[in-house]
Amino acid sequence: MNAPWKSGSNRDVFAAYLCDEAALDVLRPVVVDMGWQPEKCNKGGLRNAIQSLSISASPNILLVDLSESGDPLNDINALAEVCEPGTVVIAVGQVNDVRLYRDLLGSGIHDYLLKPLSAGQLRDALVQAQAIFTAPKNHDSQGVKHHVSTAIVGTRGGVGASTLATSLAWIFSSDKKMPTALLDLDIHFGTGALTLDLEPGRGLTDAIDNPSRIDGLFIERAMIRANDNLAILSAEAPINSPLMTDGSAFVQLEEEFRQAFESTIIDMPRNMLINFPQLMSDVNVVIVATEMTLAGARDAIRLLSWMKSNAPHARHMVVANKVQSGIAEISRADFEASIERKVDFLVPYDIKAAANAAKLGQPFVAANRSGKATAAINDIADAVIGSIGEDGSILAEKDPNAKKSLLGKFDLKSLMPSKGKAGAAATAE
Repeated sequence: MNAPWKSGSNRDVFAAYLCDEAALDVLRPVVVDMGWQPEKCNKGGLRNAIQSLSISASPNILLVDLSESGDPLNDINALAEVCEPGTVVIAVGQVNDVRLYRDLLGSGIHDYLLKPLSAGQLRDALVQAQAIFTAPKNHDSQGVKHHVSTAIVGTRGGVGASTLATSLAWIFSSDKKMPTALLDLDIHFGTGALTLDLEPGRGLTDAIDNPSRIDGLFIERAMIRANDNLAILSAEAPINSPLMTDGSAFVQLEEEFRQAFESTIIDMPRNMLINFPQLMSDVNVVIVATEMTLAGARDAIRLLSWMKSNAPHARHMVVANKVQSGIAEISRADFEASIERKVDFLVPYDIKAAANAAKLGQPFVAANRSGKATAAINDIADAVIGSIGEDGSILAEKDPNAKKSLLGKFDLKSLMPSKGKAGAAATAE
């Protein structure tokens, strides 16, 4: 609801819906001092606001009373359905609860004020809300920052594609300090929010149901913050509710992410890839996560072939995950021969590290800062970032089969005498 204000709108500047006359008596003089119409201070709380705004345009600033609401969070979500993008909502209530305050802010409201109201308290809140519309837009004086969009696709269920997705998102946001969006497109069984110890919220399902509502402010309201630079959009849709969409919501989300973030990580289930190939049109890097098994080799071949036809513009990487030395079903050489290309990265299998991350409710790399698996995932992150040139284009891949120079074929180090042999030679002389 806290979306950027758009000039030229015929919407009212302010409206309020308060349950009691005492609160209205405090509010009206403040509204007059702000230069607004006191007639916009209405009797009635949240339910009355929802009913009124369902048939009329919502104002730029909306003050609404939750005192008579039995389920404030659910009612706020209902209010969001009738509010136009750009509405800044200030809630008023009687419940002094930190958890409720955080949940309300997380649902998209601008502020929450406790009754009894004071004139100074109301004035400060309204001035801050008005400042959102009058503040100049922040332009980056250091030049354009190019967006990096990365899709992670698993050849099979359980190969660790989601672990890679959350880990890369964490590295980009925490270590690289890049504002990052994590989009978990497993609508019914996604684990992105679970891995980060977060509630998924309703943002993704709301986007699917109402793609026309997706804009910058919707993104701000719907996404769940994992840290200062990481926001996640995930879902746990009821398993008796089939996915009914043409994919337009996902494309629109990707476009908004490109405007609001420096990096997007998409956890892409195979079925979404098949049903909505248009999702790959703006992806810069595709990571095919696999295990070195017969089934993994077969599906890696199929996915890589599909990528060549549907995402030829993107950099394709193959990551072998959960690699156990000497226990692989297929050797690396045989696996690479089967898929007719090199495996770009090997991530060692570390069950203890995975269990530790699950217990702590943290991404794999955050819970296990040291270790070979974390080091490999950091290398993948560097390779992804290194795939984008200064002009935003995909850099050409280095050909591992390119011919080396004649000098490069010689091991010059082996031709140098060792210290022992040099000493013996000197003694002989």
